[in-house]
Amino acid sequence: MAHFDVDRFAEVRREVDAAARECGLDPEKVLDFVAAVNEVMTNAIRHGGGRGELRLWETDQLMCEVRDHGTGFPAARYLERVEPPTPSPTGGMGLWIAQRTSDGMTVDSGPGGTTVRISAQLRPFGG
Repeated sequence: MAHFDVDRFAEVRREVDAAARECGLDPEKVLDFVAAVNEVMTNAIRHGGGRGELRLWETDQLMCEVRDHGTGFPAARYLERVEPPTPSPTGGMGLWIAQRTSDGMTVDSGPGGTTVRISAQLRPFGG
C-alpha cells in the first residue's frame, strides 16, 4: 500500500507505471491505466481530504484501489454519464476519464470516504 498526497503524487504515479509495465500490460494500455490512476488520485487529493491510499495487485487483471477520507459524493450520478461532463473550475472530468481509460471501474462513496477500483485486463478473457 502506498500513501500519497500532493508531495508524493508523482512518485506514486511512477510506481504505478513501473508495476503496470512489469506485469506485462500492453504498452498502450499502460498509458491508459496510468491516466486512469492519475485521475482517481487527483480526485482523492482535490476532493477527498488532500491525501489517499493506493493498492495494486494482479490477478488476470491489474487492479488498483484508491481510498480517501473525504465526505463522499453521489457516485451513481457520475458513473451513468455517457457524454463527457462539462468541466468546471474544480474539475468534473476525472471519473469520466478514468472510466474510459480502464477496463473496469467501481466506486463506493459515503460519509467515511470514497474507494475507487479500476482494472486493466492482462490476459485474454477466459485465457
